[in-house]
Amino acid sequence: MKKIFNETNQKAWACVWALALGLMASSGSHAQSAAEAYPNRPVKVMVGYGPGGTGDLTVRLVAQKLLEKTGQPFVIDNRPSAGGIVASQVAQQSTPDGYTLNFIAAGNFAMTPSLFKSLPFDPVKDFEMVSLIGTFGFALAVDSKSSITDTRGLIAQAKASPGQIFIGTISVGSAQYLAAEVFRSMAGIDATIVPYKTSADVVRALRAGDVQAIFETIAPVIPHAKAGTMRVLGVTEVQRFPSLPNVPTIAESGLPNYEIVGWNGIAVPARTPRDVINKLNAEINAAVVQPDIRQKFLDLGVIARGNTPEQMTTLLKKDISWWRDVIEKAKISKQ
Repeated sequence: MKKIFNETNQKAWACVWALALGLMASSGSHAQSAAEAYPNRPVKVMVGYGPGGTGDLTVRLVAQKLLEKTGQPFVIDNRPSAGGIVASQVAQQSTPDGYTLNFIAAGNFAMTPSLFKSLPFDPVKDFEMVSLIGTFGFALAVDSKSSITDTRGLIAQAKASPGQIFIGTISVGSAQYLAAEVFRSMAGIDATIVPYKTSADVVRALRAGDVQAIFETIAPVIPHAKAGTMRVLGVTEVQRFPSLPNVPTIAESGLPNYEIVGWNGIAVPARTPRDVINKLNAEINAAVVQPDIRQKFLDLGVIARGNTPEQMTTLLKKDISWWRDVIEKAKISKQ
């Protein structure tokens, strides 16, 4: 009797294990097929900036390439707000299935944890990084009528006339503002940073003589430089910008360790399937190496480049730490 019971029991457990293994195989096969089929409907891309800006235009270019490759639209949803917080919060609260992406930048992901005392999300814990899409520096420029001809000259004039040099940027806590703050600190100069609402306001202030220099993204500066109405003294990256080959870096011009690099990328909510992240990463990296994308990015002052999710995570953590030191030293806060 005992032997019969044991044999029966063993057969029952064998059936249970066979069923379990079958379900596991079916589940694995389903997950794999779901990732392979992704995307099979439109994908929303949350953007924390208004339409027409550099970040918005770059992500639209990538979205178009993803549409061409996958056959599904990647729909841009602009939710402009201070620090891009609203867009990121919408993305963070969405279903982690790859159908809501978050367009991120150094400004709204690496700086906001230090600029705002509280955020409704954690950039590292609540998101998975997908890929970089581009990097960009900033231009230090003066009006073409200025007697200042290079970065060393600007520093010398600021030291000779403490408090008499005004540097224009967009809003307090922006990447441009912080680039000027780091410049002022490293150069050891007594200069005043004057924040404006928009890049157009910054350019107008320079042309009107309200400020003696500006830190601005490269795209709005290039037309003025080519027209001869603005002189670019230096760029903030460690390599010269391809569209301005004769303009030295600030590191070449008297501040050897100076480097400010902005970046744009894509993130998804935490717990998004890894297969979906990997597929998105592959498609984005394939898009940003295409010649037309690279040229259009350059026209916007951005160098198109991708990376892996792991590299993107490392970059984010490194920048959060670096900007925290800068922001705390400058005693800047938005909240």
